[in-house]
Amino acid sequence: MTSDAPNIRSRNKWNKGLFLLCFLGPALLIYGVYTVYPIFATFYYSLFDWTGIESAKTFIGFDNYARLLGDSVFHRTLSNNLILVVASVLTQIPLGLALALLLYAPIKGVRLYRTVYFLPLLMSTVAIAILWTFIYDPTIGILNNLLADIGLDSWQRSWLGEPDTALGAVVATICWQYTPFYMILLRAAIAGIPDEIMEAARIDGCTSWKSFTRITLPLIMPTIVTSCVLSVIGSLKYFDLIYVMTEGGPDSSTELMATYMYKQAFSKFSMGYASAVSFSMFVIAFLVALAILSFDRSRSRGGA
Repeated sequence: MTSDAPNIRSRNKWNKGLFLLCFLGPALLIYGVYTVYPIFATFYYSLFDWTGIESAKTFIGFDNYARLLGDSVFHRTLSNNLILVVASVLTQIPLGLALALLLYAPIKGVRLYRTVYFLPLLMSTVAIAILWTFIYDPTIGILNNLLADIGLDSWQRSWLGEPDTALGAVVATICWQYTPFYMILLRAAIAGIPDEIMEAARIDGCTSWKSFTRITLPLIMPTIVTSCVLSVIGSLKYFDLIYVMTEGGPDSSTELMATYMYKQAFSKFSMGYASAVSFSMFVIAFLVALAILSFDRSRSRGGA
C-alpha cells in the first residue's frame, strides 16, 4: 500500500492538471489568438515595407524604427500622449476619489448625484465627441457664449481650431468622460473597508481627515495603483474621441500615437510603418505599467 502512494499522488496531480486545463484551455486559447499572437504579428509586419493591400512585402529590418526616431510628427505624438497621461492621472483619479467620498457624505439627493456623475459612461464616445464639439464651437458653442455673458469676451477662442487650445480642450473632454469610471472603482474599494475598522477609529477619536489619510487611503492604495495603470495604458492608446473631434489637427497639435498609426495604415497605406508605431505603443505602455507596478511593490515592501 505504501509503494502505491507515489503513483496515487502522481495520478491525482495529473487529474488535477487535466481538470484545470479543461477549464483554462479555452480562455488561454482565445487570449493567445486575440492578444498574444497579434503582438508578435505586429512586430513581424513592422520589419517590412508593405502597403497592407498587396501580397508582396519587402524585408527592411529595423528601418521603420530608425524612421520613427527621426519622425518629428511621431515625436509630437509622444509629447501629446505624455500630456494626456499626466492630465489623466492627476485629474481623473483625484476627482474620482473625491466623488467616491462625496457619495458617502450625509447630503440630500445622493442617489441623484450618483446618477448624474455616472452619465458620461452611459454615452458612446462618438456622442460625447459630437456634444463637446458643439460646446467648443466658436459661434454657437455654449462655452464662448457663457464667456461673453460674464464679460470675458477676450477669453473666447476657436477652441478646437487653434493649436494652442485644441489639445487642452480634448484632454478636458477625456477627463470628463472617464472620471466616473474611477469613481466607481474607488467607491467599490471604499465600500470594501470593514465597518469595524472605521468604527474603532471613531471611538479612538480620529477626525474625518485622519481616518481618510491613515485608514481609508492606505487600504484603497492597491485600487489607486490599478487605476493609475489603467489610466496610463488607456491614455497611451487613446484614439476614438480625438479622431472624431479633431482628427489629430490642427497642425498635429492633437495627434496621438494611435491616430498617427491609423493614418499611416489606412490613409497612406504604409502598413509596415504603422506596425512599427503600433509596436512602439505596446512597448511604451508595457514599460510604463511595469514601472508603476514595480514602484508600488517596492513601496509596499518598504512600508512592511
